[in-house]
Amino acid sequence: MRSFALHAGIVLALFALQFVLPAYHHVNAARIMVYAMLAIGYNILLGYTGLMSLGHAMFFAAGAYGAGLAVHWLDFGPIAAFATGSGSGLALSLLAGLFLVRTTGVAFLIVTLMLSQAFFLSILYFNGITLGEQGIVLSNTAAVEAFGLRFHLSDPALKYNLALLAFALSLFVSLWLVRSPLGRVLIAIRENEPRTRMLGYNTFAYRYLAITMSGTIAGLSGALYCLLFSYVGASFASLQYSTLPLLWALLGGAGTIVGPLIGTGLMFYLIDISSGVTSSYLLVVGAALLVLTLWFPKGIAGAVRSRWLPWLP
Repeated sequence: MRSFALHAGIVLALFALQFVLPAYHHVNAARIMVYAMLAIGYNILLGYTGLMSLGHAMFFAAGAYGAGLAVHWLDFGPIAAFATGSGSGLALSLLAGLFLVRTTGVAFLIVTLMLSQAFFLSILYFNGITLGEQGIVLSNTAAVEAFGLRFHLSDPALKYNLALLAFALSLFVSLWLVRSPLGRVLIAIRENEPRTRMLGYNTFAYRYLAITMSGTIAGLSGALYCLLFSYVGASFASLQYSTLPLLWALLGGAGTIVGPLIGTGLMFYLIDISSGVTSSYLLVVGAALLVLTLWFPKGIAGAVRSRWLPWLP
């Protein structure tokens, strides 16, 4: 109950925050929550199953392109496009999992990188459909009709609350997963897979399920990002979008529920502020990350759990 109350309090705080944030930070907060969904999906794989991936960009891009192409070429509405993007992320995670489940450790890292780069090059190759590096700017996702009402996605309040709703669902799904018997098996696989297999668990099936869940949440975040911010481009499948969730999870605390949100928000504003001061902002970001890693080797939420809140999931 303490864990549930803490995370419910975080969601309520984010809801209240929209009423006091200025316009610039209002949009940033919505973007951070969508990115945090990607980090939550990644954290299921890294933090709780012990599998480090460099290929989550392909799941994020699959969701984004599934939604964006459906709107651009098929004239789908936002709800149908979101369903298409989510289905694309699920389908790709199911397919990629068939290959990834056969690998662990460094081999898993390399195979995810290879698959992601193949997906990125495919987007560039089929630029007649995907528009390649130019990307697709959506113009007909302005309104959603549901329950007899008409909602405009250009409304900042709607954009913020949709991002908050999706983030809250991802957060509580992750919390449920960790507290469930399934989550305990994933943690056991992370700690000692041979012993878990010896106890009678089909570790291949559990790892396949973890890959699927992780990729699907990443696809959901990609579809939502595309529809809320009206853009999808080849950069979504680049290596950058595979390394970012890794850094977000590690910085916030891999293996903690709230860590992805902390890491995403901190790194987002670290880049935003330093880029406004100097063109060499990556040096500033790298130095700050180095200091944070030395002081908090388990991440910020991980350090809080080890020092003050041992019950923190």
